[in-house]
Amino acid sequence: LYYVIIFEEVFNMTVKIERLDDFGRGIGYVDGKIVFIENALPGELVECKIINDKKNYYEAKLVNIINKSPRRIIPKCKYFDICGGCQLQHLNYDDSTLYKREKINDLFKRNELFDGAIKFIKNENDFYYRNKIELKVINGQMGFYQSKSHDLVEIDECLITKSCINNVINDLKKLNLVNASITIRSNFNDEILIMINSDDSIDIDYTNLIGNNKIAGIMINGKTVYNDSFLIENINDLYFKVSYNSFFQVNHYICSKLFEIIADNIDKNSIVADLYCGVGTLSLVASKKALKVYGVEIVENAILNAIENAKINKVNNTYFMVGNVNKILPEIKDNIDTIIIDPPRSGLDKKTRDTILKMSPNKIIYTSCNPQTLLRDLKILKDFYEIKEVYALDMFSYTYHVECVCIIEKK
Repeated sequence: LYYVIIFEEVFNMTVKIERLDDFGRGIGYVDGKIVFIENALPGELVECKIINDKKNYYEAKLVNIINKSPRRIIPKCKYFDICGGCQLQHLNYDDSTLYKREKINDLFKRNELFDGAIKFIKNENDFYYRNKIELKVINGQMGFYQSKSHDLVEIDECLITKSCINNVINDLKKLNLVNASITIRSNFNDEILIMINSDDSIDIDYTNLIGNNKIAGIMINGKTVYNDSFLIENINDLYFKVSYNSFFQVNHYICSKLFEIIADNIDKNSIVADLYCGVGTLSLVASKKALKVYGVEIVENAILNAIENAKINKVNNTYFMVGNVNKILPEIKDNIDTIIIDPPRSGLDKKTRDTILKMSPNKIIYTSCNPQTLLRDLKILKDFYEIKEVYALDMFSYTYHVECVCIIEKK
């Protein structure tokens, strides 16, 4: 006990916050050593407690705000201080998007990749926009894990998630699950798909779920127990079948804007390869102007959806293939003019980058939810390609995440 008290006395610090880092944390300095403090804002003088003492930096927890920033607001979410899912609710929406715009602009200029104007697209609804949520049930309590921990924050609603999903949460609590993971998805028509996974024996009465909500399907441990295992989504007059385990963008409005950007940058009669194509969303967008579109995706269910989605939308110039991108791409014999890339957060692996460079397409449309891996890949591509336009889209309001789209053309 004595040593714990000494640690806190030594490592509690008063810090002036200079700016925000790429993850929305306040940055200050103590004796020349950088300190990262969650929930602190530029201009504030704060008292903080060191929780990690690294060689080159500290990580600290906010204890008290001595001088408050005039930009600080009271977060609407009652779980903001403990959940960690949203990092920016202590700013109003305009200030949060200004931070994101400046962050992306600084990243590109600092890395000497693009010095033009970043085109920023705001969210239509800054709250109640997410169409997917993942919950944990531990010892009968339902909620989210706290940031960087497995401690549960029990919730009644999530303010950045669609109302139709929030309505389901309290009904799910009535099922009296003990330990489980629950994924809830919704579509443009507020229909709900529920996936429950648990090692426990589950025998539930889901009458209330069906009676109170527009339930498209319920799955338990991968088995469909009610109706269907997919949703039908509609964006910009295109319809998509989305299976329970297939990727789809979480923000309907921003996804529609992403589609418009893709459509505007597909040349007429071009031959396109859409990598990591998921259920074929961007492939079908590109198909309206392209001569041919090849979609490649490793998730078999997603490719089955993509093939069906082409039929639903009466598109006959798309060709979908299941497998690893860097293995499938060299097998395409057509001369690819344009490559669309929407990779996972880890970005492109070396083999895929090398394959793309070997194919030498005239244009690359790179979509990314992780600016850091995007910049890493762009640095490798920049010897052969020039960035023409950069878009930043607020896909994930009140978080530090930003969706970016780069239009790149061969030099």
